[in-house]
Amino acid sequence: MRSFVGPPDRQIRVIGEAIDPIAIPYRENMTLLDVMIATKGITKYAAGNRAVVVRRLQSSKSIYIRVRLSDLIKDGDITQNVPMMPGDTLIIPQSWF
Repeated sequence: MRSFVGPPDRQIRVIGEAIDPIAIPYRENMTLLDVMIATKGITKYAAGNRAVVVRRLQSSKSIYIRVRLSDLIKDGDITQNVPMMPGDTLIIPQSWF
């Protein structure tokens, strides 16, 4: 166990092609770029521009926010630096070769 990250509804989870997939504790005003710094970026196999943030709503439904991680990280497209919310899950798919 690395450290306590709090209950699932106060975490941000990153799965898929992150260099260090991890659950991190949510902090106020956290953005997608903060999350990517914590996970050390994306792997060379990542399809970063097909990434999705899954956000659960109080009505137990989820919304899917498409994000272009490669544009954010490699090109500095700050429009992709979306605010994160507690309980969000970032899914980074693998590219199709």
